[in-house]
Amino acid sequence: MTNNTQLCAVDYAFKRIGGKYKARILWYLDMKKVLRYGELTRTLPDITTKMLTQTLRELEQDKLIVRQMYHEVPPKVEYSLSETGQELIPFIAHLHNWGKKQIELELLNSGKQIDERTASVCRTVCDTD
Repeated sequence: MTNNTQLCAVDYAFKRIGGKYKARILWYLDMKKVLRYGELTRTLPDITTKMLTQTLRELEQDKLIVRQMYHEVPPKVEYSLSETGQELIPFIAHLHNWGKKQIELELLNSGKQIDERTASVCRTVCDTD
């Protein structure tokens, strides 16, 4: 076996969408349809400029997003989901629902309150409570 041989389809999938930011970027692009770089920066306040640029390049190389560059001053770049990226959304939605349920259970069991900043971002971006 070579390094390029995939052992499992799950390994292959997570190599393409794994990591802290990829699924989130795909999810937010599905919610908003088109986002510019600055909008992604505001949507993901915990990501560095370098990491956002690298992650967007990887998603584009994996043909999960489309980068549309407009030749104007100042330059304008928009990102949207590709057809392949859109195929992942039902699975990310399932993860979203699972995560929401787990957060609620954790809060219930710990007696803690929900982090309002996190809840606000989710409501704004995901259109959910």
